[in-house]
Parts: sequence; C-alpha cells; structure tokens
Amino acid sequence: MTTTTLTSETFAQTVEDNEIVLVDFWAAWCGPCRMFAPVYEKAAEEHPEIVFGKVDTEAERDLAGWAQITSIPTLMAFKKGHLVFAQPGALPAAALEQVIDAVTTLDVDAALAAAAAEKTD
Repeated sequence: MTTTTLTSETFAQTVEDNEIVLVDFWAAWCGPCRMFAPVYEKAAEEHPEIVFGKVDTEAERDLAGWAQITSIPTLMAFKKGHLVFAQPGALPAAALEQVIDAVTTLDVDAALAAAAAEKTD
C-alpha cells in the first residue's frame, strides 16, 4: 500500500476507522522530511495492513497546530484510535521497523486499563 494524504477533513475518520495508523507530518521545504520520505514509502509497501498517512504541515496548518507539531518530520502512531507514539526527527529504516513492531504488538486495551487503574489508586 502507498501512503495516504491526510487532511483536516479526513484525519479523525482515518484514525478511528483503522486499527493502526502511522502519520508523517512533513513539509516540502524540509530536508530531513525529504530524506525520510523514501524510508516511509518503503515501509508502507512492506506493511499493507497499516495505514501510512502523510500530513503536509504547510497545507494543513490547523491540523499541525492541533497535533502540536513543533518540529518536522514528526511521526505519530495511533492504535485503535489512541495516540501511542509521537517523535520528531527522521528515523532510519531499522528504527521505523522497531516502532511498527512495537505498535503492532502493543495491547492498547491493557495499557488503557492499566492507566485507568493508576488514576484510581
């Protein structure tokens, strides 16, 4: 699968409707973004079961502001509609694979239950 362009209109629905969504916040003028793009595209091809979204921070300033993007590229990962990872910086392929593996194996329901239990203690 290739990457999907996400906009303010499609972002929330994409995150809600898919098990795992990775999102690359980028801009055309950003050198590290251009370096990360082929790594991200290759991972998208290797993991068709995951949605790989891209948000152009120049075109989607409101969405970038909502996501509190202060540095690009920034990678975010959502599982079952919950933000489970966010990190600025261009990742090498091996590090991106580690993120994908961690998000894939994460039991988000157990993590949410543990967080809720901590709040009541």
